[in-house]
Parts: sequence; C-alpha cells; structure tokens
Amino acid sequence: MRTRIAGLFCALSAVFLTPAQTPADTPPRWWKGNLHAHTFWSDGDAFPDMVADWYREHGYHFLALSEHNLLPQGERWIAVAEVNRRAELDAFSRYLARFGPAWVETQGNPGAPSHQVRLKGLDEVRALVEERGRFLMLPAEEITGSSADGRALHMNAINLAEPLPMESASTLRETLVRNYAQVEASAKRTARPVLFQVNHLNYKWGVTAEDLAAVRDVQFFEVWNGVDNDNDPGEAPRPGTGEMWDIANTLRIQRYAARPLFGIATDDAHDYHGNKTRALPGRAWIMVRATHLSPASLLAAIRRGDFYASTGVVINAVDFDRQARTLSLRLEARPGEVLTTQFIGTRRGANLQGRPRRDGNGQPLETTLDYRSPASPPIGEVLAESKETTPHYTLRGDELYVRAVVTSNLPPAVPSRECPVQRAWTQPVGW
Repeated sequence: MRTRIAGLFCALSAVFLTPAQTPADTPPRWWKGNLHAHTFWSDGDAFPDMVADWYREHGYHFLALSEHNLLPQGERWIAVAEVNRRAELDAFSRYLARFGPAWVETQGNPGAPSHQVRLKGLDEVRALVEERGRFLMLPAEEITGSSADGRALHMNAINLAEPLPMESASTLRETLVRNYAQVEASAKRTARPVLFQVNHLNYKWGVTAEDLAAVRDVQFFEVWNGVDNDNDPGEAPRPGTGEMWDIANTLRIQRYAARPLFGIATDDAHDYHGNKTRALPGRAWIMVRATHLSPASLLAAIRRGDFYASTGVVINAVDFDRQARTLSLRLEARPGEVLTTQFIGTRRGANLQGRPRRDGNGQPLETTLDYRSPASPPIGEVLAESKETTPHYTLRGDELYVRAVVTSNLPPAVPSRECPVQRAWTQPVGW
C-alpha cells in the first residue's frame, strides 16, 4: 500500500508540478518593452489598467508607467467629468465597458459633479495584468522639473521603490548630479537595481551633449522619444539627438576616459484614444536580450548594452566579436522592405573644441556646441553603409566606438511627424 501511494504521489507530482517548473538554464531571448508612459495619475488621458492592458495586448513584455514626481500608490479619486474632459471623449464609459462594475469603483451620483472613479494603484494593476514569462510591470517615476536657471530636465527612475522629489540646483549639470545621486542612494537603501535615464533632451532645448558628457555617472538617455514636437530630429542650427549622442560619446571617451552613453527609445505616451496624435502609444520601444522577464534580468541586460532601440525595425541578432573587433547584425526584412544600415562612429583625433551655434541674427544659442572642423576627423562619421540583411563592420583600430542605425523604407505602424520611416539604433561598441 505504501508503495502504491508513493507511486501515485510521484505521478501526481509529474502532472501538476512539471508545467510550472522554471528551466534551470534559460537561453536569452528578446523582450519588448516601453520605459516611459503616463496615465490619469499624472498628465495622461487614460486609466492605468487600461494603459497596461493596451501594451500587454499589443505584444509588449514589460512596461513602466513613469508618472511625474510620484509613484501610483495609495488611494486617489478623480471626477468622471475630469476624466472625460482630459480624454476629450467618454473615457469613463470605455473603462466601464472594458472591465465592468465589479472592477471599476465609483462614488457619488452619476451625472453629478460628485461622481468620481478611483484610480487603481500599481499593485492592483500588476495583479490584473502581469503573467510570468508574458508581461511585467516596472515601478517608475519621471522626476520632473528644471534647474534654477530655468533649463528643463526630466529623468526616469526605473524599478524605483519609493517616490523621490525633484532636487533642483543652480545649473542643469548640478541638478542632474543631485538627482542621479538620490536615485542611487534609494537603490542602495532599498536593495534593488534602479535604472536612471535622461529623457527627451531637446524638450524646450533643455539638455546639451556637453551636459551628458560631463556627468559621467549617467549612462542612459532617450535617443528617441515618440512625442511629436519634442524636437528629436533637431531644428537647425540645433542638432538632433543622434548627433548629440555622438558628440557626448566622443567627449566622454576622448576627454573624460568615461563609458559611452546607451540610447533608449520610448513612446512617452499620454494620448490613448486615437482622437489626439501628439503622444500616442506604440511609437518607440526597446528590445532587450535577457534570460528572464524579471526586473533584475532586464536591467542587468540594459546596463550591459544588450538591447536596441526601435520605432519598428526588427533586428534578430546583434553581436560584437571582441577578438575580431567586428559588429554584426542579422536583420528581419518584411515583404517590400528595404533596410539600410549605417555604421557610425568617431575616429581618434576628432576636434574637441566646439564653437557656439548661432541663430539667424548671429546671436549664440544655449545649445550643443558645433565641433565640425576640416582639419580633424568628423564626429559621428558614417564609417560604412550596407543594404544587406546581415551587415557587419570591422573596426580598423582608430575608432573610439561604433554603433549602427538601421533605416527602413516603411512608415511606422503608428505614424508621427518626426519619424516618417522606421528605424533602429544599436548601442556603441569597441570603446
């Protein structure tokens, strides 16, 4: 009898336990995620659970709701009239239709000013949408403000355990240093990895390449932000974020002997109903190559630079052979798609003495300096170009770094004025 019971237990264990087991040695794979989005908790126009549901159902694996200067926790109610005013349509009815009265909590009389709906906190939203190996939510805050001299600065803290206030200082660089320090202190205090990134550099023309170069502890910034009119492409004579990336990395490596910056793409979504188009979801994201869909695994991979940023281009493999000094890509070309890969870098000896950029009246602008010089190698030079789906570049020895930008002939699935075609950006290597 004892043998029979033991055998039955083993059989039941095989049936009920085996499917739930986690593989002992999981190979890395690509995970799609967005690290910057907003809801009714700050200046978005949708409920947090509706937003999380959108990303989950559109093939994303992870999402950070980065509200301005807060974490979405605690009890908060919002007037139904305010909900519909901000959405510019009946967003409350859409919310009720999607999740039903058992989930949607209200108080007051319908149609009256007292009619309110409760915003779900992050823990509640996570319980609703998270699924192991399919979808993960990361707590985040967009630390928002400006330096005392009026320069706009927004920074994301990803996987943050506690809300942090914006700490302003006399200059933007001092403000950046101070906020990075408080995020790192929080990470240490709460014993969890936290990712710090600088957002939309050209929003109100707030951040320069020299700022990012000088604050060497900062390693991540948004090379692309999906909000229209955030000026990612630049506006002559002000440079775009791609040129700023190359300038900052050249200064960091050649002047400061520091690590280069890694570039993140986000949609910074605020508008979710299709009636407004400035800040739509789905415009930009990152693809992270990690073993597990967990905060620790994802953030460790991002810190290694094991990810690429995209507005639609698909890269199946990114490999840098350190011995051969060769960067190789394997691209996925869809029907009718033509992909052009540019390998971009700066050679040693580039000019580091920038001069002011000037407006139409000849007045100097408070913006990234101009480093172009006929007597030295250009910063951010196109080192090679390929239309193959397996492009590669071998460093010849004088490059400070090399990165790849892949451009498609196809428009993005979610169009924007500033991004007429799909692109992807890999991280700098060879430094």
